[in-house]
Amino acid sequence: MRQGFIGLFIALAAAVWCVPASAQEWPSRPVRIIVPFPPGQAADIIARLLAEKLGPALGQQVIVDNRPGAGASLGTELGAKAAPDGYTFLAGGSAALAINPHLYPKIGYDTPRDFAPITQLVAIAYVFVVNASSSAHNMKDFIALAKKRPGELNYGSSGNGSTSHLVSAALASRAGVQLSHIPYKGAVPALTDLMAGQLAMVAETPPTVLPHIQSGKLKPIATSLAQRIPQLPNVATVGEQSIPGFDLSTWTSLVAPTGTPNAILDRMSAEAMRIIALPEVNKRLVEIGFIPVGNSRREFGAFLAAEYASWQKIVQASGAKVD
Repeated sequence: MRQGFIGLFIALAAAVWCVPASAQEWPSRPVRIIVPFPPGQAADIIARLLAEKLGPALGQQVIVDNRPGAGASLGTELGAKAAPDGYTFLAGGSAALAINPHLYPKIGYDTPRDFAPITQLVAIAYVFVVNASSSAHNMKDFIALAKKRPGELNYGSSGNGSTSHLVSAALASRAGVQLSHIPYKGAVPALTDLMAGQLAMVAETPPTVLPHIQSGKLKPIATSLAQRIPQLPNVATVGEQSIPGFDLSTWTSLVAPTGTPNAILDRMSAEAMRIIALPEVNKRLVEIGFIPVGNSRREFGAFLAAEYASWQKIVQASGAKVD
């Protein structure tokens, strides 16, 4: 029996000895989360909520480092090329990690190769909205109208190859209708033209469209996730109304450069999951218009791989190209 305990002790000691010194001592200095967007955007808001709670848990300052540019590719590339020592993480979103690699002919990172998944922080649905005076009261009505007038109905987006563009293109493809795409430089001018009656539809996120829905200027006809969203519980999903299995969203996650020690990845995943589950954080995220997630490394890894493959097909089918 005593020999058994001695053997167990030796095995445990060996396991601890094998953990890299950087993981044992981590963190011994401030930790950085790169946000590839300007301050105030979704990924920045989420990263700052996370950093506020993460700092005390780790015993070190957690710095949010905004590095916008090139459709989020600039900051994402910076994250990919950072030292895998546990002191640099990336608030990576669907556009940067799952869409841009298929959209840009030259990009300075490879998602499956360069990033280690930690957790998906939030999902953000898209809301399909029409002008308040539109004859379409739901997605079934809109699709029926589009089938009667092929190619005549136009939809706006926040830019060619943007998620709002690709979500609408995927809807048209799966519904078997022809819609005309009009890209804008951002969501605001697209929604302005929609309210003026110059567009038939726009798909945008809840924080962007909710004020216009509440004012009565826009009418929601569907949401893009598989489940209804808490911000619009009475609005049916696309899947419920017209296209079973339709489940598209934008999202923000936490990833690290490949090669970051597993012990550090595990700790960050556990802390992030705990923070996302805190009632005050959960409530705040829902109020802003997000869906809190906070899944495990394995769950997020499987999700990221599926999203990478799914958006590749959507980008190819849309014909979207960005130089």
